[in-house]
Amino acid sequence: MYRALLLALTAAATWPVIPPAIVHPWAPPATPYGPGHRGIDLAAPPGTPVRAAATGRVTFAGQVAGQGVLTITLPGTASPPLRTTYEPVQAQVTEGTEVTAGQIVATITDTPTHCPDGCLHWGLLRGDIYLNPLLLLHRATPSRLLPVVGVVEPG
Repeated sequence: MYRALLLALTAAATWPVIPPAIVHPWAPPATPYGPGHRGIDLAAPPGTPVRAAATGRVTFAGQVAGQGVLTITLPGTASPPLRTTYEPVQAQVTEGTEVTAGQIVATITDTPTHCPDGCLHWGLLRGDIYLNPLLLLHRATPSRLLPVVGVVEPG
């Protein structure tokens, strides 16, 4: 069921910044409080417009630890619903606003980050579980064919 929901979302999902350039990939932690990267960073200098990756409702637009954060909850994605997060941003929408995929919802702020030229940290969560946001675009890790050991090839 979860996979079917994601497939339905991918038809309308879009990159939050254009052109997309991943500068730091998703690297989930081994433990809940362990080191890792709970989202992806997309190259984006201050002032870059940020688009909603999928249609949803703004459920948070404010400051967290001195950075602007925007959260959009995606309807029809089971319980608890999927949420996308964007930071550091200046929201151009308020809590409760319904947004569509591709709609400009924020701009990148000039807040110091670990990206020297600025970036958007884009996250995806279900409850308190972090997921790879590229799943929304159906562009997660590509499939790889591995060699089969011990099987004689025909011919």
